Amino acid sequence: MAGSAASGLLSRQLKLMQSDKGGVPGISCGLVSDNIFEWEVMLMITDDCKYYGGGFYRAHLTFPPEYPLLPPKMTFQSPIFHPNIYPTGDVCISILHAPTADPYGYEHPSERWSPVQTPETILLSVISMLSSPNDESPANVEAARMWREDAKEFRRRCRVNVRRSLGEE
Repeated sequence: MAGSAASGLLSRQLKLMQSDKGGVPGISCGLVSDNIFEWEVMLMITDDCKYYGGGFYRAHLTFPPEYPLLPPKMTFQSPIFHPNIYPTGDVCISILHAPTADPYGYEHPSERWSPVQTPETILLSVISMLSSPNDESPANVEAARMWREDAKEFRRRCRVNVRRSLGEE
């Protein structure tokens, strides 16, 4: 039963994201293989995003049958170098962490997943995260270190991925 309720909710949320009324500029969503639990997302990052501006990044949102009680997983398909994105492309952001107590005591429960979150709020949070990395709890230690200690090289690595996202490399 949970899966059918989730699929109905996801269907409505996808239609809203694809509509003129609910869509967010710079975000495009569709299904992977007609599976309502697997979305392909395209983030077209504006030029004002310091490190990733001008890039087109593909990602997948994978929703569990228990959605919205449990969060989806977001994985970038396009290469991206960021302190809060694992080298595998998996996104590490508080709102995508299950609504349980943080075993490390780092995140407050109010920062973690809540059923009031939507695909739209997730994607807007990820875009915000691109501009403001959290280097205190990195998923990519190399990126966090470089972001803190060698801004010029960090920017160069990011710009390489922007060019790749545009098919220029």
